[in-house]
Amino acid sequence: MTNKTWLITGTSSGFGKALATLLAKKGTVNLVATARNIEKLHYLDEFNHGQIQKLTLDVTNQHEIQAVVEKTNTIFGTIDVLVNNAGLGYFGTFEESNRKTVKYMFAVNVWGLVDMTRSVLPTMRKQKSGIIINFSSIGGLFSFPTLSFYHGSKYAVEGISESLAKEVADCNIKVMLIEPSGFRTDWAGRSSKKILPKIADYQQFKDFIENNKNGAHHEAGDPNKAAEIIYDQATNHINDLPLRLPLGRFATDTAIKKYSDTLAQFKKHHDISVSADQPE
Repeated sequence: MTNKTWLITGTSSGFGKALATLLAKKGTVNLVATARNIEKLHYLDEFNHGQIQKLTLDVTNQHEIQAVVEKTNTIFGTIDVLVNNAGLGYFGTFEESNRKTVKYMFAVNVWGLVDMTRSVLPTMRKQKSGIIINFSSIGGLFSFPTLSFYHGSKYAVEGISESLAKEVADCNIKVMLIEPSGFRTDWAGRSSKKILPKIADYQQFKDFIENNKNGAHHEAGDPNKAAEIIYDQATNHINDLPLRLPLGRFATDTAIKKYSDTLAQFKKHHDISVSADQPE
């Protein structure tokens, strides 16, 4: 059986590194591991017997995206699984957030994912098969103070992915959103900007930001367990792959409560809502 080829963005740390390590150990998977600095991918060398490619990739650079996709196709002939993992966080109140910084976050979290996916889709459509795994967050389903723009980027990923899944279903291409809660990655540490509030009316949120920073690498979630779940779903559950997969107790419980509360609100206001239509 031909090895499946996985292309993963952001493999220098966090979920990307955990998943790349798991796949590298399999030996029967072709792995294309990418990062802005491939010097940080030396951890893969001990597992490489020709099935691993380490490539430089900044997902905001469309020329690098195209080069990575072309090289993957040249070397391995297929792209079976694309994992859009590269991403950034940003803590700051809506009013005080730096516009330039949050626009860059959107460039990575949204447009980087979009451009990677659009570049890979022609290969998957030609194959009539493929899986696209997009990293969202519980923050793509539920919003907290001081994370408005991060949430905006992840809500965008959710909407794009849901629509894409419907468009490519007839091509036998699956889409899965990963929605983690707190995991022991660098997200709450160096991978997210943190702007403490200066406006007096927002001082109540200072502790929330500082607690997230101080709690980095002490979260409940284990990225290695997450990697195992993702691999299992993409390998053994292709026919019933979930569109949305929260990971971690907090993410799962929060998602269930959010949708239960939202459903209750929709039902409560049902008659008012439908009254906006013209009579039939």
